[in-house]
Amino acid sequence: RTMTAVALLFSLFKVKPSPFCVLDELDAALDDANISRFVEALRGFVIQSQFVIITHSRQTIGAADVIYGVTMQTRGISKVVSMKFADYQAHEKEMK
Repeated sequence: RTMTAVALLFSLFKVKPSPFCVLDELDAALDDANISRFVEALRGFVIQSQFVIITHSRQTIGAADVIYGVTMQTRGISKVVSMKFADYQAHEKEMK
């Protein structure tokens, strides 16, 4: 059912693109093979639209250009952290 919903959403985006889209744990019910399919389909749409995806899937996170996380180091105080994967990859090369 999830992949059917993804197909419907992406078909709507093909007909009438939107400048952005928010997806909340859309990939939660998907197995690894279908997450790969979802990520591949998503790559075709990020050129014309921005996607904000709330996920716990490492595979989906790994496909992102920028990630934001919320952590609670002190009880009751949330902290937002962000990382651009291009910066991370550049840092990794410097460390080698």
